[in-house]
Amino acid sequence: MLEAVNPTIGVLALQGDVREHMRALAECGAEPVPVRRAAELAAVDALVLPGGESTTISKLLEVFDLLEPLRQRLRDGMPAYGSCAGMILLASEVLDTRPDMQPLYGIDMTVRRNAFGRQVDSFETDLDYTGLDDGQVRAVFIRAPWVEKIGDGVEVLATVPSGPAAGRMVAVRQGNVMATSFHPEVTGDLRVHRLFVDTMVRPRAGV
Repeated sequence: MLEAVNPTIGVLALQGDVREHMRALAECGAEPVPVRRAAELAAVDALVLPGGESTTISKLLEVFDLLEPLRQRLRDGMPAYGSCAGMILLASEVLDTRPDMQPLYGIDMTVRRNAFGRQVDSFETDLDYTGLDDGQVRAVFIRAPWVEKIGDGVEVLATVPSGPAAGRMVAVRQGNVMATSFHPEVTGDLRVHRLFVDTMVRPRAGV
């Protein structure tokens, strides 16, 4: 009997909370590896784009010659998940950012950078999350974006339940690409990562 092989999932390791995502992926049964080079990107089954500073990561993608290889892998159907800055990078259009910021076009959506305000406006709340039927997700928002607009084929997974931002889209999915405004990697709740690994990565990787 053949032993099951775990999928290899890269974490873009140019800047941001890389270790937290790698720890969560390992606990979900994946083999996490840092990705800084095109050859490393070519070797993974999927990629996580962590939180951090989106304009810095965008510039580093160009410095490390990763921008076009990453866009191509996304066009070819590679599963990907982005949290916070990762959501911004995966968008097709970004508002309130630098003019030289390079989107990846992973999800047909318009994202507003730092939509919830500055660092002092960071907050936590509980969200209903489509695909997770065992209770709400505790969501940590840190200088977070939100989704202003989505195209055809994009599914809304979670919205802000109350307050001034009630109804704002904070988790979306298009095919094998998912993005959240918040940081599930910092709470110890593995369900968002497990949803990505089990429903988007494993079926495509065949493991």
